[in-house]
Amino acid sequence: MAAKSSGGRDSRAGGRESRAGGEFTERVVKVRRCATVVKGGRRFSFAGLVVVGNGKGKVGCGYGKANEVPPAVEKGIKDGMKNLVEVPVTSGTIPHRVEGCSGTSKVILLPASPGTGIIAGAAVRAVCESAGIQDVLTKSHGSVNPLNLVKATIDGLKQLRTLEEVERLRGVALTENS
Repeated sequence: MAAKSSGGRDSRAGGRESRAGGEFTERVVKVRRCATVVKGGRRFSFAGLVVVGNGKGKVGCGYGKANEVPPAVEKGIKDGMKNLVEVPVTSGTIPHRVEGCSGTSKVILLPASPGTGIIAGAAVRAVCESAGIQDVLTKSHGSVNPLNLVKATIDGLKQLRTLEEVERLRGVALTENS
């Protein structure tokens, strides 16, 4: 007897990926369970951390809370769509080294040569893949809280500037080696 498919969804919190809003993909990075103690026992609620991106330089993160997991994830997707940032991706990698911080988490992102892949942990990898970055080296310091790591990664990606942007802002012509 053949096993039934679960509709393309992975049961693990970090493995779920699907289409959101047409061209955007969403990745569930973490689902947290919270319990409040009431007279009849424990009442559980859930919070979902979701990263959305189009794989072409737009990425955002969202955090949603609800009494069940699917509504929490949907709220996270809506929040992520409101918080999209533009990421300059040059030939599959980032233009230069950058550091992002959030809380006590710090993430260092380094450009990598083609074929390297995404060398990162689960939370940082979700952001990089959703942004369309194919080759990058990362290192995270401090807290390993997925929420802070995702926010620190997006903070670092916000700081990225292309060579053309820097030339325009400074008003001078730059070469690749300067």
